[in-house]
Amino acid sequence: MKIYTKTGDAGQTSLANGHRVCKSDVQLDAYGTVDELNVAVGSLRVLCDSEQLRWIQNRLFDLGGTLAAAPAMLDAKDVEQLEKWIDDYQLHLEPLHDFILPSGDEATCRCHLCRVVTRRLERCMIRCQKEKEWAIELQFVNRLSDFFFVFSRILTSKSGQKEEKWQKK
Repeated sequence: MKIYTKTGDAGQTSLANGHRVCKSDVQLDAYGTVDELNVAVGSLRVLCDSEQLRWIQNRLFDLGGTLAAAPAMLDAKDVEQLEKWIDDYQLHLEPLHDFILPSGDEATCRCHLCRVVTRRLERCMIRCQKEKEWAIELQFVNRLSDFFFVFSRILTSKSGQKEEKWQKK
């Protein structure tokens, strides 16, 4: 099988259901952002490999398929899994009373990058929401951003660094 098909040379591509759309379509932006997020998570795994991150990458492939017009693959249990990890991590963290700056070591910064790409994905999905029904998928993405925030705090703690608080002007 050749990697190139030439079918997208004029700026269109096919969704999973065979429907042709412009490559600037908001739906393609959404699942392209899932792909970008998966690369960011893979980049984070280089520094702190974990079963959680591997699981997230697999769920992101599921999400990307759904956003590309394939049948839904995520369910409430996936959202609950993220919530469990968030709750477990928060037991080991000091309560947060201030905004913190995205900083720290390289793994922590990559985790923050995952968080903001996740938020961009959420905005892309909401722009598509007029035509699609992605309730569970949006919940998953919302929790995933929360997971990356809490995980970044865990990474900061494990590295022995201190969280840098926002200094209001």
